[in-house]
Amino acid sequence: MSPWIEFDPKPKRRMKRAAIGTTLAAVFICALTILGAAGTALAGSVWDPLVGRLTLDGFERRKITYFFSSPDLEFQPEIMARKMNVLLNTRLSARAPGPQPKPEVMDRYLNPLLIAGAYAFYREHRADLTLIHERYGVPGDVLTALMLLESRLGMSVGDYNAFTILASMALAGDFELIRGRIERADISEETLDWLKKRTREKGDWAYEELKALILYAKGNGQDPLTIRSSVYGAIGLCQFMPTNAEHYGRDGTGDGRVDLFDTRDALYSMANFVAEHGWKDSMTDAQKLKVIYRYNHSESYAMTVLAVADRIAKTRELFGG
Repeated sequence: MSPWIEFDPKPKRRMKRAAIGTTLAAVFICALTILGAAGTALAGSVWDPLVGRLTLDGFERRKITYFFSSPDLEFQPEIMARKMNVLLNTRLSARAPGPQPKPEVMDRYLNPLLIAGAYAFYREHRADLTLIHERYGVPGDVLTALMLLESRLGMSVGDYNAFTILASMALAGDFELIRGRIERADISEETLDWLKKRTREKGDWAYEELKALILYAKGNGQDPLTIRSSVYGAIGLCQFMPTNAEHYGRDGTGDGRVDLFDTRDALYSMANFVAEHGWKDSMTDAQKLKVIYRYNHSESYAMTVLAVADRIAKTRELFGG
């Protein structure tokens, strides 16, 4: 025995090993319990139908399961309900007697301060806009006007989470999940059938957009759960839906990625979209309206884009650039 501490140090070491072994065993059992509980929770997740559907469509189940196990991801049926209430009110208003409102230019976008900001944006990016016009045949005035309406020249890209928006809408294609959130009670059986059909269609639409979002994020090395969007899932400075990003997105920077949150990539992608839908400078105003209408299905929107582009062009003529 040691005269200083009055006990044999070897048994102490054995006691430490035994204690450590007991502790590790306890931690291991606890971990198994937690993982088992997590697995049970995931197995009964509200997202299971989407996980299965995406897996059948060729996505790696491990990755998809990881995305849908995020504690920040919450099913929000109110997103689909909000959309369907808007569509329902539009349908019922269109059937109401009396004259319908005519499309018109949205004057708020012709505010001199906004036009001045748009002109400054044009001057800042005029080198790229000149090259884009040569390549795609779409003038910088029009692209700047689109950027102004879509994202306030890139300053407002939405405060929503694209993955949550699209996943919630895809799951809520089942009308019964939103029935209690429909605001109008004065609807006929015919309208109810239409509403159920449109809900399913919108759910299928959102599912395709969700798939495209996952692929877009993969191509950019991003986590799809971190991408900001508009209230219905449009992303980037140009506010493309993910399927449009997939089909019309272009790499303007030459870095091998299509990043719609980058100004140059967004401008090239917008120009490609407009060009693919038939834009020619020689078109009549009516023909140009039809092309811009494809960007956002609103006649007032298309009229406003061309009105803003005209103001930008006149400002350029006045001040140069």
